[in-house]
Amino acid sequence: MKIKDILSILEEMAPLAYAEDFDNVGLLVGNQEDEATGILVCHDALERVIDEAITKKCNLVVCFHPIIFSGLKKLTGKNYVERSVIKAIKNDIAIYAVHTALDNHKDGVNKIFSDALGLINTKILVPKQNFIQKLVTYTIPENSEQLRNALFDAGAGKIGNYEDCSFNSKGIGTYMGNENSNPEIGNRFEFVENEEIKIEVTFEKHLQSKILKALFTNHVYEEVAYEIYDLQNSHQNIGLGMIGELENPMSETEFLTFVKGKMQCGGIRHSTLTGKTVTKVAVLGGSGSFAISNAIRVKADVFLTADLKYHNFYEAENQVLLADIGHFESERFTKNYIVDFLKKKMPNFAVNFSEENTNPVKYL
Repeated sequence: MKIKDILSILEEMAPLAYAEDFDNVGLLVGNQEDEATGILVCHDALERVIDEAITKKCNLVVCFHPIIFSGLKKLTGKNYVERSVIKAIKNDIAIYAVHTALDNHKDGVNKIFSDALGLINTKILVPKQNFIQKLVTYTIPENSEQLRNALFDAGAGKIGNYEDCSFNSKGIGTYMGNENSNPEIGNRFEFVENEEIKIEVTFEKHLQSKILKALFTNHVYEEVAYEIYDLQNSHQNIGLGMIGELENPMSETEFLTFVKGKMQCGGIRHSTLTGKTVTKVAVLGGSGSFAISNAIRVKADVFLTADLKYHNFYEAENQVLLADIGHFESERFTKNYIVDFLKKKMPNFAVNFSEENTNPVKYL
């Protein structure tokens, strides 16, 4: 098995198109054409993790956080990032990061977070914007079913919990071909009026080339008429954070104690207690201060996240209990999920769980 074969499986788990624009995901170091000897899954691809990969004969390190985030202009080993990259290159070890590609997946980081707390009836907290496009095309009735099914097979027509969604309407199309035309119906220089079916389907924008290939391959016309629009609709199954409910409501202090044990927190920083009973819980693994207003909007009783600053706690406005449980802690079970996913997909391949604790934050 080559490294590139594993990358396609990782993309299935966390499509790179789901990642945020600021992020740096995918293959960061290494040659995808190399034969894979083993996989080491970690949270952060630090130098000591690369040493672990060498010891365990793994030439692919799959990390959650990208070790290269904002670019490198030099490789002199002056900091922990450069040292990790140099060691990986010297030892022919590839590094692949998933980060916000998995953050935004409906079964990713925040579903893992929610499941660890036993939340039910979960939904995306901050649905992804500007991610849906719409294709409109026209064809003869005899071709409409084949064309529509080909578009569905390419990934079009998925809306929430439904698939194979389209809108179809009848109308009259007109055209007249010139001397270079080869019309499917009618002749050159003949004005043709013909019954047509208008087909409209939505799709995730990263699938556009695949959708267009299906359109051109399965359409009977010499010249295919089509339009693509960017939609303002948010994507309810892709996005950051999650909102869910506790099966058994708790007091705020009971809930914070419960979270501290479940997520193995060294401590929890929180805003003023509101006195509410905790039923609705919003979570966002990693840095989530930007979503405080979202948590308030959906009437969460508690918002669990990390990296809150002093003034962020004022934003609770006594409407929600804000709790900073720690960055690493909020993403703690992510590498377990990655390992389990890869083992299910490749049961006979060496997938290793890194034993290194890369949390840089310590508690007294």
